[in-house]
Amino acid sequence: MLFTSPVFLFAFLPLVLALHYFAPARLKNSVLLLASLLFYSWGETLYVLLMLVSIAANYCFGVAIEHFRQSRYPRLWLAIGVATNLSLLAAFKYANFLVDTANALLQWADIPPIVLAPVHLPLGISFFTFQAMSYIIDVYRGDVAAQRRPGHVALYIALFPQLVAGPIVRYHDISKQIVQRHIGSSLFVSGARRFLMGLAKKLLIANSMGQVATAAFSAPTAELGFALAWLGIICYALQIYFDFSGYSDMAIGLGRMLGFRFQENFNYPYIATSLQDFWRRWHISLSSWFRDYLYIPLGGNRSGAARTYFNLMLVFFLCGLWHGASWNFVLWGMIHGCFLVLERGPFGAFLNALWRPLRHAYTLIVVCFAWVFFRAETLPQAFDYAAVMLGMGEATPVAGFLAGVILKPDILAALLAGAVLAAPVYPWLAFHCCIPVLQRHRGWYFVSQWAFMYGLAALVFLAVASTTFNPFIYFRF
Repeated sequence: MLFTSPVFLFAFLPLVLALHYFAPARLKNSVLLLASLLFYSWGETLYVLLMLVSIAANYCFGVAIEHFRQSRYPRLWLAIGVATNLSLLAAFKYANFLVDTANALLQWADIPPIVLAPVHLPLGISFFTFQAMSYIIDVYRGDVAAQRRPGHVALYIALFPQLVAGPIVRYHDISKQIVQRHIGSSLFVSGARRFLMGLAKKLLIANSMGQVATAAFSAPTAELGFALAWLGIICYALQIYFDFSGYSDMAIGLGRMLGFRFQENFNYPYIATSLQDFWRRWHISLSSWFRDYLYIPLGGNRSGAARTYFNLMLVFFLCGLWHGASWNFVLWGMIHGCFLVLERGPFGAFLNALWRPLRHAYTLIVVCFAWVFFRAETLPQAFDYAAVMLGMGEATPVAGFLAGVILKPDILAALLAGAVLAAPVYPWLAFHCCIPVLQRHRGWYFVSQWAFMYGLAALVFLAVASTTFNPFIYFRF
C-alpha cells in the first residue's frame, strides 16, 4: 500500500486517524500496531510473519542483554542478536547476490554453478532490521532500558509511517512517546502540511523527473550525447532526492498526526560544498546510524590516518551494499568513500581554499557521477553512460528525444521547480518576505496558511487521480 495510492489516502489513513483519535489512551498503541501490521501485510502478505519473528527475537535479545548485564553474557547475547539480524538480512537480501558472485568464480574453475531460485526481498527489511539492531545495541550500552512489554517493541519496529523506507528511528528517541503522547492541533496541522509537501514532491517533481531519467537510461548509448547524458543524470539526481525526501516528509508528517516526532532525514544535500557536507545532509538517519554503530566503534578518526581511511572505506562499502545486493551499489559507495578519504588529506585543504561556488560545483559533479552507478542496471551500462558524460562517446543524439520527452511543459516546470526547491529558497522567502508582511496582518496570515494547504491538497489530489503506479525508489532497499 503506497502513501500515494487512493486506498491509503482516502480509506486507510482517515480510518486509522479516526480510530487512533477516539480510542481510549490504553488502546491507542494497539490500534496503531494492528494498523501497521495490516499496512505491511497489504503488500507482503505472509512476509509479515518474518517481521513478527524479528520483533519477537529482538524483544528477547533486549531482555536477555539487560538480565545478564552484570556478567560476561551481555556481550554474548548482543553478538547472537546482531548475528541473527544480519543473517535474516543476508538470507533474504543477499543470498542471490552471493550465489551469483560465487558462480562467477566457480566458472573460472570449471565447477558446476550453484542453483538458487530468486529469493523474494521483503519491503523495508533493511530499515526495520537496522532499527532492531540499534535497539539491542543501545540496551547493551545502557543508553535505554530493555522494554518489558512486547507490544511496545513491536510498535517501535512496525510503526507504519516509517516502516518501509525510514527514516531509521532510534528507540530512545521515541520510547517515551510510545508510552504517552499528546496530539495538539498545532502538531496535527503541521503534520498534515508536512505530509502534503512530501506528497507534492513525489507526485509533481520526482515522477516527472523520473520520466526523463528513465528515457535517458533506457536509450542505447548510440542515441545519447554529452548534453542529454548530463540532463538525464541531473533529472535522476532530482528524482531520487524529491522521491526519498518526499517519503521522509510524509513519514514525519504522519508521525506528527499520530503524536510522534521523528528526526529530520534531509537538509538540502545539493547545496553541500564537499562530500563530508553532503553526508551530513543526505539520509541523515542512515549516515548517523553508520557513524554511531560502526564508524566510531571501529575507532573513527582516533587511531591515525591509515586506520581512519580504512574505517571510511569499510563504512561506505557496507553503505553501498546496504542499498542493494549489486556491485553497482558497492561501487557507488566506494566512490563516496574515496572522495571522503581525499577530503581528509591535502586535497581537503585545497578544496577549502576554493571559491564556494567551485566547491559546490565539485560536489555536484562527484555526486552525479556516483548516481550513474546507483541508477544503471548493470556495471557495463554505468561505465558506458559515464563515458558519454565525459565526452568520450561518439553518439549523435536522436532529435525526437528532446521533443518527445524533455520539452513537455510539465517536465520543464518540474525541472525548474526541482532546481529551485532543492535549495532553501522557499524557507528563505517565507522567513524574510512572506511571514513579516503577513504577521503585520494577523488575519491574512492564518488565511494564507489554510489557503496554501487547501491549494496544495487540491493540486496533489489531482495528481493522485491522474498518476499511475510509481513506487518510491527506496522501497527496493
